[in-house]
Amino acid sequence: MAVAGPAVIAALIVASLIGASAAHAETIGQRPCDIYAAYDTPCVAAHSTVRSLYAKYDGALYQVKRASDNAIENIGLLSDGYANATAQDAFCKSSTCIITKIYDQSPHHNDLAIASGGHYRGPGPDGSDFGAAADALPVTAGGHEVYGVSISAGMGYRNNQTSGVAVKGKPEGMYMVASGTHFNSGCCFDYGNAETSGNDTGAGHMDAVNLSRDLEWPNCHPGPGPGVHADLENGIFHWDKRSCNPAAEISGGPRPFISAWLKNNGETRFALKWGDAQSGGLNTIYAGVLPSGYAPMHQEGAIILGIGGDNSHASIGSFFEGAMTAGFPGDGADNAIQANIVAVHYGAPTGVSETLAPGAEISLQATTPCCTGDYVRNQNGTAVIAPITSTSTGQDKSDSTWIVRRGLADASCISFESKNNPGDFLRHQYNALRIQSFDGTDLNRSDATFCPQPGKDGKGHSFRALRYPTKFIRHYYGKVYIASNSGTNPWDTTALWASDTSFIVGAPWSP
Repeated sequence: MAVAGPAVIAALIVASLIGASAAHAETIGQRPCDIYAAYDTPCVAAHSTVRSLYAKYDGALYQVKRASDNAIENIGLLSDGYANATAQDAFCKSSTCIITKIYDQSPHHNDLAIASGGHYRGPGPDGSDFGAAADALPVTAGGHEVYGVSISAGMGYRNNQTSGVAVKGKPEGMYMVASGTHFNSGCCFDYGNAETSGNDTGAGHMDAVNLSRDLEWPNCHPGPGPGVHADLENGIFHWDKRSCNPAAEISGGPRPFISAWLKNNGETRFALKWGDAQSGGLNTIYAGVLPSGYAPMHQEGAIILGIGGDNSHASIGSFFEGAMTAGFPGDGADNAIQANIVAVHYGAPTGVSETLAPGAEISLQATTPCCTGDYVRNQNGTAVIAPITSTSTGQDKSDSTWIVRRGLADASCISFESKNNPGDFLRHQYNALRIQSFDGTDLNRSDATFCPQPGKDGKGHSFRALRYPTKFIRHYYGKVYIASNSGTNPWDTTALWASDTSFIVGAPWSP
């Protein structure tokens, strides 16, 4: 059967985008690795816990292990090529699970397992890294509730014995879809080509796309967002210079989902791009010669996710999908795949709101007479209560929108995920409520779990902290705490306690 050419595939993608349904289900027949193949740069690795990256892939996406009995389960696909997250929920319902393997969908079977360590030992008892909690990163994609991979410090995945991956100056390309709100300046949230030994073997022995707040070069003055870089070993590069390229930083404020791109011909040049995974096209950061000392490259062909080539594991990040190619992809392939990613509708609303059912998008409105125009919102990682109106900024509205999830520590209760920060949850820490990424620990689970009750003042709902049965979410002088009805803390005062602990579950400000 003849393979459709690039022009035909591009036309199909445009037509699919125009005809996308209101339910936001992806209608594109082709997937990223089909597109790469049509441009003569086939995938040698294709990893995702969200969806198939080939139209005809029908295998498992990833594997989870249950803590209660160490049983394992492969998580496969629904009929439309998205992850069957319901199977994970059922398997892990009475326990907790970690992701132990992310299957390679390409014919090369370059599966990623939990990294066994390297020059930098992991936090595991044998020097290995930890696996990501399987339920840490719920997300809507293709109209389904699925899970991404949430990396905290000490976590990472690796395959040192691969097939087909570029080595010794061969050309390759790669992309990943990640979160633009879950990152740090630690080394190294990478996806791509690395050393097979787990050691730093010199300049040019890595070729991986990196997403972080890079502080490596002295003239970098990072803004609020992360940047897209090339980790080439002994240097995270934004261009061919050992200095900061301002174009590397993602502009326009926090973006919940981004695509990060790197391609390298292995001999003379490389290119970096980024895109908003929810809309629009790609932005070129740099396309030019390789840095001095990196031409030619000396790739070794291992694949890493969430760590550096020497197992540096101080980074945090979120991974949803990614692929690597044989050959240097053209811009047409990049553009077509970006359109394919946008059509997934990462983070799209489920259509459920004003309820505490898992997956519903809501706002939390105060009932205290002074403050009925105030809502619980994320303000730089701290929960506050502030006025929100129809004229508020888009950022303020997004920061005041929450997604209801099954309770991370008790499925009969609930957790609140930040709409604007995928994988970040409302949790109490020393009584104050904060918005933090979920690291899978028992403490984090319990502190982010709240049990709804009828509102203490007869309106709406009150939310009891799972770990402290007498404490409820309360707003007090503009901030939000867990509070008892009397106690030694100022926010435990009995005055207005019933009203301050009651909230109306309303429509989301940012659906």
